Amino acid sequence: MTPADVITEARKLISDVRETQRYSDGDMLGFVNQTLKRMAMFRPDLFLQVGEITTTPNTTLQTMPADSIRLVEIFGIKGGDTVTEVDRDTFDQTFPGWRSQPAGFPVNFMRHVRNPNLYFLYPQPSSGVILLAEYAKVPTDYALNDPITAPIDAYFPTVVDGTVYLAESVDDEHVNSGRAKLFLDSFTQGLGVSLQSREITDDKNSGLDPRRIS
Repeated sequence: MTPADVITEARKLISDVRETQRYSDGDMLGFVNQTLKRMAMFRPDLFLQVGEITTTPNTTLQTMPADSIRLVEIFGIKGGDTVTEVDRDTFDQTFPGWRSQPAGFPVNFMRHVRNPNLYFLYPQPSSGVILLAEYAKVPTDYALNDPITAPIDAYFPTVVDGTVYLAESVDDEHVNSGRAKLFLDSFTQGLGVSLQSREITDDKNSGLDPRRIS
């Protein structure tokens, strides 16, 4: 899936396939990139990546990379041991002096409950500590023929719906006719349906029996 693929399909739906087009490729590319960013805000789980995170030495409070929407999980130190998640309130109550401990290799991390892009490490990391973590990443701005790395190709119709919604919204005629809302509803429904399906496919206690699927 590339932006060009999305634009080709979207132009069919907005009847913009004649030689004199209402929207340039640049305009349509902007709609595609906006759609992907909207998807990332609605469904950050579709934009997860595992990567290395450089820590700030000699402080317990850490910041995620600039392209992060939210921290999902910290697996451990690159080339080293696991870093285990603990609850900060419990840690504060049982070990109130943890923030003042000497720097070293972290063994625990704690989430910042009010900011998904901040977290705490214990002990505070020494210089050069790199973590292996998973986080939801803000989509890059793609060029026309760049492969879209997230979401997966199965979401192609949803990306098309979001692109068509933005294109139709520019024209008051389509807003008044309800056509723009039609594609907005399809866009949001597509994101919601895929989320609901995870309750079936990802829950080991769902009771789903493959033998009963026809």
